[in-house]
Amino acid sequence: MAAFELKQQLKLSQQLIMTPQLQQAIRLLQLSRLELLDTIHQELETNPLLEESQEESTEAEIEEVANGEIAAESFKEVEISEKMREDFDWESYLDDYSTSTPINTETDPNREWPTFDSRFSLPDSLEDHLTWQLRLSGLTDAEKEIGVLIIGNLNRDGYLDASLEEIAEMGQCDVSLVEQVLTEVQTFDPLGVAARNLQECLYIQAKTLDLPDDLVLRIIEHHLHFLESKNYQAMVKALKRTPDDVKSAVEIILDLNPRPGRAYADESIEYISADIYVIKVDGEFVIMLNEDGMPKLRVSSYYKEALSPDTVLPSETKDYIQNKLRSAAWLIKSIHQRQRTLYKVAQSIVKLQTEFFEKGVAFLKPMVLRDVAEDVGMHESTISRVTASKYMHTSHGIFELKYFFNSSINSVLGDAVASESVKERIRQLVREEDSAKPFSDQDIVGILEQENIQIARRTVAKYREVLGILPSNKRKKSLWGNEDRK
Repeated sequence: MAAFELKQQLKLSQQLIMTPQLQQAIRLLQLSRLELLDTIHQELETNPLLEESQEESTEAEIEEVANGEIAAESFKEVEISEKMREDFDWESYLDDYSTSTPINTETDPNREWPTFDSRFSLPDSLEDHLTWQLRLSGLTDAEKEIGVLIIGNLNRDGYLDASLEEIAEMGQCDVSLVEQVLTEVQTFDPLGVAARNLQECLYIQAKTLDLPDDLVLRIIEHHLHFLESKNYQAMVKALKRTPDDVKSAVEIILDLNPRPGRAYADESIEYISADIYVIKVDGEFVIMLNEDGMPKLRVSSYYKEALSPDTVLPSETKDYIQNKLRSAAWLIKSIHQRQRTLYKVAQSIVKLQTEFFEKGVAFLKPMVLRDVAEDVGMHESTISRVTASKYMHTSHGIFELKYFFNSSINSVLGDAVASESVKERIRQLVREEDSAKPFSDQDIVGILEQENIQIARRTVAKYREVLGILPSNKRKKSLWGNEDRK
């Protein structure tokens, strides 16, 4: 039988412990510009030693106010090889930088103030909009319960994701009753909602139109596959109508909404603010950091004087001011380092991708993080952090910094071509093709091979799908000569 015993053992090991100041520097490095502004404003509210000024504190001033403690530590570039302490209290650290904006206290306790939630207005969701109409309908309470089940099983496009049998089982009722309530819900706004497929969605909308005949309904009900493949000749032959009649009916169908629920989809808008501007001046590219709206931070001189030997203060007060002083100095120093690193990386990207800035996307070169890291003398992890959620404004548009890092495709001559350049060339070929005879994926492969770009047909198909380009049979121009609309 094995015996168990306890032993003490000494072990020496080396590991890099990240100080809270170093963690703050890493955090600031990977923040976007808008997130950085939010962080600065939070620090201005919580740290009394930080203040906004017309002139920013210099590096020498920051070293001086740090009372020698920060100056003794070198502000080194952060590498991915750092090892974190397993028992580090991340929760308390993050709490220090997630302090919400204080709310003004009410001075009059007898006065009724609106609640915090009532100060915000949220748009109605599709479920809210349909439930409101359901309450106003003439359905019975039992039918409204089924209506709630139907509305709750709609996807973001407004289509019904559950079968009638499944809803009947959930509501413990007959399928015929579910079908009756579904017909009523399908009359709600937006038209076409609660349909079970695209055909039913379009049919519901078309029935409400004041049409001279049933041609549109016949196309939706029996010949929608011809419309999908743009085989208008077969549609004309099957319907035995003139091309003009079929053309008018098709135009009506193209005006219908295939995704009626999208108007109420809860999609947040992401606003992009460029961090870097690249402008060509006198034949050379000039890099400018976007400092618009960025507060200039200084350490309060009032509190600095409070730490002078002539000032008599309790030790607790001096300790508090000293801690806040170090925090303010590190924040300013970290922001300075972030801006310098961002500028160096942008400068390297412009140098390595000069042809892109001169001629456009088609001349983008293959590039990886290691290329920029070696050029600026930093670790790849630092390049990855500083390019995250950062945008560059160029004469060809606004691009995320990570856009310039892309894989390569071998050319016939053995050179490497950037994948983004190939995608741009495919987009250009489709844009300039004869819409009556669009290029197939194999045709594009042949054209690219003539341009010394070696690529497989399945890769062209993958890039085409990424670009949102339809297959050639669905890009074919209609026999009437008008532009394709869907």
